[in-house]
Amino acid sequence: MIEIWHPEISTVRHSKAAYDVIYTGEGIRLLDSFYLWLIELMAPPSRSRLLDVSCGEGALVGFARQQDIEAHGVDFSSAAIQCARQATEHASFAVANGVALPFGDESCDFVSCIGSLEHFADPTAGMREIARVLRTTGTACILLPNTFSLLGNVNYARKCGDAFDDGQPIQRYHTRIGWAGLLEQNGLRVLRTEKYEMVWPRTHADRLWYLRRPVKIAHLALGGILPLNLANCFVYLCAKA
Repeated sequence: MIEIWHPEISTVRHSKAAYDVIYTGEGIRLLDSFYLWLIELMAPPSRSRLLDVSCGEGALVGFARQQDIEAHGVDFSSAAIQCARQATEHASFAVANGVALPFGDESCDFVSCIGSLEHFADPTAGMREIARVLRTTGTACILLPNTFSLLGNVNYARKCGDAFDDGQPIQRYHTRIGWAGLLEQNGLRVLRTEKYEMVWPRTHADRLWYLRRPVKIAHLALGGILPLNLANCFVYLCAKA
């Protein structure tokens, strides 16, 4: 595993403060199509209960609510939760650390954690919490980054001689098998693994976004033929162990 800690980050409090700065500024938000794709992968039925751990600006929760899913979001950054509440009215958001979720055992049908566990001070504790709140019949959807992303880390290392630092306080990269092993050692069972490179646009706004960026269209096309083990990220669909 590759692990990057920014020198000013030594406690969870420091990390939380750093994310408050991020979400007070530019924030972290991907295309709408990305969140819609993740909901398609999980396929939660109407009225099921979904918890998005480290929900950030709450986009996934908002789209899930539009599909009549009882969606909740938690994040340890109060600035992120403020953004989420402003963006999605009448949704359930709470300030909470992903290693101490304010939900009971086996209380959620679906639990998502999208590109966040690798930024936890203790990602294995976060995995155990996801497993704890997931129902026996439930599904967890967890996205994690690949050490050997061909168009990402490998290409960046070729040019710069180092691992890519996305600017977040803590960053980790691992292999497909490495992440799967950690998930299965901490209360989850991997059912299948999907690759994430770029997502085909599902909205008019996202189609326009791609049309303005020919390089991203090329990346989208290449992502379709990349082997799973060389993808940018892995999406693990898991059951409770």
